[in-house]
Amino acid sequence: MTAQSATAMQPTKASVPVRNSSGDLLEQFDSIYDSIAQRAFESFEGNGRWLGHDLDDWFRAEAGVLHPVHLEMRESDGSFTVEAEVPGFTAKDLEINVEPRCLKIAGKRETKEEEKKGKAIRSEWCANQILRAVDLPADVDTAKASASLKDGILTIDLPKAAHAKSVRIEPKTA
Repeated sequence: MTAQSATAMQPTKASVPVRNSSGDLLEQFDSIYDSIAQRAFESFEGNGRWLGHDLDDWFRAEAGVLHPVHLEMRESDGSFTVEAEVPGFTAKDLEINVEPRCLKIAGKRETKEEEKKGKAIRSEWCANQILRAVDLPADVDTAKASASLKDGILTIDLPKAAHAKSVRIEPKTA
C-alpha cells in the first residue's frame, strides 16, 4: 500500500489492497446485519410496538449504522471500472474483496468525539462503516484487479477474465 501526504495543492492518492477471497467479510456482513436488526427492534419498541412500520424502522436503523456507498460501474471491451464514493475513509480503513462475479467493499473508520458545551440546536451524524456488495455482469480476473483512492473516490479496475476461444479443428485421416 502506497500513500502520499497531502498538501493544499496535492490531494492524497493511495493504493488500496484488493483481496481475492471473502476472508472475514462474511462475518462483517453478519455483525452489521445484527447491529441493524437490533437498532430496528429498539426503534420498533420505542414507537410503542406499532405494526406496519417495519421497513421504516429498518431503513432508519441501517442509516444509523452504515454510510451509503454511491457508485458507478463502467464497462469497456476488456474490463469493468467501478468508482465508489467513500468520503472520509483512508486506504487503511477499506477492505475490498473480488470474486469472479462479485465485488465487496467494506470499511470502518475511527473518529474522535469532541465534547461540546452548550445546548445543541442541530446535530447531524454520519455512520462510520460502509458495506456494499455488487454482482458483476461477467467474470473478472481476480489476480489482476487493482484499486486506488483519491479525493474520497475509490476507483477499482477489474479486468475481464479471458474466455476460451472456440477453435475449428480439421479431422485428419489415419
